[in-house]
Amino acid sequence: MHYQAERSWDYYMPATAARDPVDRVVRLAAGSAVVIFSVSSCCMCHALKRLLCGMGVSSTVYELDHDPRGKEIERALMRLVGAASPPVPVVFIGGKLVGSMDRVMASHINGSLVPLLKEAGALWL
Repeated sequence: MHYQAERSWDYYMPATAARDPVDRVVRLAAGSAVVIFSVSSCCMCHALKRLLCGMGVSSTVYELDHDPRGKEIERALMRLVGAASPPVPVVFIGGKLVGSMDRVMASHINGSLVPLLKEAGALWL
């Protein structure tokens, strides 16, 4: 897993970029094959990161509690996944929103997660 530090947000989103947090999330999600938005103290986030790591996937992880704009990104994620789902963890594969933990686990159980990861170039099995 590759964890992004606080300064990396500025690298991906310079001051001249769009100010809309949803646009910011979409741009960050497009930066790697697998992107996880997480909170470091969340057990579900940890379980999801371990699942993908155990499959051999190298994810880019944005820990929202380590970023000064984390709450803003969290609200944007809630807009994307819906208010009924928890705001983290949220996974993007190949720049496309997969969803929160329940969606990722459902994809894993029904067998659609591995093909999705292969298509994005995150798995070479």
